[in-house]
Amino acid sequence: MSEKKIKNIFVEGPIAPGFISTSISKHSAKTNIGGHSIFLGQVRADEIEGKLVAAIDYTAFEEVALKQMDEIREAVFAKYPLTCMHVYQSLGLVKAGEICLFVFTSSAHRKPAIDACEEVVERLKAELPIWGKEVFEDGTHQWKENK
Repeated sequence: MSEKKIKNIFVEGPIAPGFISTSISKHSAKTNIGGHSIFLGQVRADEIEGKLVAAIDYTAFEEVALKQMDEIREAVFAKYPLTCMHVYQSLGLVKAGEICLFVFTSSAHRKPAIDACEEVVERLKAELPIWGKEVFEDGTHQWKENK
């Protein structure tokens, strides 16, 4: 019996807009899909104690995060009638204004796609060992609180 292959969700650096559009366009041949829900997380240039965030440097305990994401994926597929789900999370440096998280769910109808997408985003943020170090314009940094 072969071991199940766990999908890698990690992308080095920012998630390119072209990658997102290509991912979406690949679904046009799947005519049983009636609704997609997409969440894009973008790095904000927050002002913290008078300093602007220039980027976030993401790191993760990858092996554990991938196992936990696989468990989330299984649970969400069991709960909602999805056609497909794609999750991509940046690692490394992502500048303010760039995309760091891409969650894409599809279903025959919009409501399951929307609800599943929201649940995946919330669970990913709460459960996966992924951390972001806020890098300020002056070169200093601090660990980001995951909200």
